[in-house]
Amino acid sequence: MRILIIEDDRSIATNLYDFLSARGHSVDAAADGVTGLHLAVTDPFDAIVLDIGLPGMDGLKLCDKLRREAQVETPVLMLTARDTLQDKLHGFDSGADDYLVKPFALKEVEARLNALHKRSIKRVTAKVLVAGELTLDTRTLSIRFSGEEVKLPPKCIRILELLMSEPERVFSRAELEHAVWGDAQETSDTLRSHMHLLRRALVDAGHYDPIETVHGLGYRLLTHARREA
Repeated sequence: MRILIIEDDRSIATNLYDFLSARGHSVDAAADGVTGLHLAVTDPFDAIVLDIGLPGMDGLKLCDKLRREAQVETPVLMLTARDTLQDKLHGFDSGADDYLVKPFALKEVEARLNALHKRSIKRVTAKVLVAGELTLDTRTLSIRFSGEEVKLPPKCIRILELLMSEPERVFSRAELEHAVWGDAQETSDTLRSHMHLLRRALVDAGHYDPIETVHGLGYRLLTHARREA
């Protein structure tokens, strides 16, 4: 794998660099958030090891910019000394794929990076998802509805991808939240706001909403427009 380490603690960064390099990986490193973001956006990496406490730009902001602004989906393993549930939720909400609390074993870091990379490969090699007039290329994340291109932020794409994986199936709020944020959210507002953005973008492109709210259960993707009674 080609791995980017973004860590300002010289001893931790050196240990990670030496260990992963010795294991046959190609490794680059950055000691601050601004440099790390630049490398993550301009160079292709298979995985990123990201510390939260960074000079210039902290890891949470860096990861959020990587996902929302740069639209980069490289798997991110976040490292931190903060171990509360709320800290983990903040990490996942910023776009991290996995979370490891310091101190950690170097072998565990590699094992988690390998797992993230395998999941990423499956996403890249997956076929184009099709549901009615809606298509999603899981490699390029290109979305079209009724022939029109649809632009969505990363988390909305993840919601849509899950719904399209099994059209007509009802997905619960908990399933969607775990898939997108890694854990259940404290309130339903976060999912509801992302669902609103997703549905509005689809209506603008296809002139109808293919997502149905199943009250008390969750949401499902329809493969055809609903007929009005």
